[in-house]
Amino acid sequence: MASRGTGEADEAELGRLTRLLPLAVIAAAVCLFASELMTIFDFGPVGGDAQCSQGAGDRHSNAQMVIAGFAVISTLIAVGGRSRPAAIATAAMGVLALLIFLVSDLRVAGTTGQLSEACGGFLLSAETIPQGGFYLELVGALALAVTGIALATLTPAQLGALRPAPRARTTEPRRDEPAEEPHQGDDQGAQEGGRLSRLTRRPRARQRG
Repeated sequence: MASRGTGEADEAELGRLTRLLPLAVIAAAVCLFASELMTIFDFGPVGGDAQCSQGAGDRHSNAQMVIAGFAVISTLIAVGGRSRPAAIATAAMGVLALLIFLVSDLRVAGTTGQLSEACGGFLLSAETIPQGGFYLELVGALALAVTGIALATLTPAQLGALRPAPRARTTEPRRDEPAEEPHQGDDQGAQEGGRLSRLTRRPRARQRG
């Protein structure tokens, strides 16, 4: 009885924002996945036009895509199966995505250096210019880390309460169903009762003296 009361109390403590937590995790994973399909850096001389660009997927070998997909799967398992280890796995994926961004991308953004031959020869003063994929990866990785850690702090009962409530089925009478007809025995009883009432209402004849 005590465990049941504790579970009900945990469900009652969930706020509206907490109930949207699984959707926030999935949205962050989608942003992270989409960033791998975009350009992350342009390379060119300082103050000049870009000579070449680099895609985020090529830079990370599509690692952020794998992390995003795993985060979505672990979130569904955590909520559907009330699994706290799966929620912790989601948090780990968010932290890993953020580390990849900090180590691989943020430290080289805005720096200058030489370009390889694949980018049109060597330029002594080439600048690394962040593009849309860089900023979308920042949003996705940071949001996935924050929402994943928040999901990992919930208890199994609270994770189960995040599941959408089943819709209640309402049963309504059919309009095409015919109305119930009175039984024949009831009609005969009503007719006999009416005859008896009329006979009792007749005035009695006066007796002659």
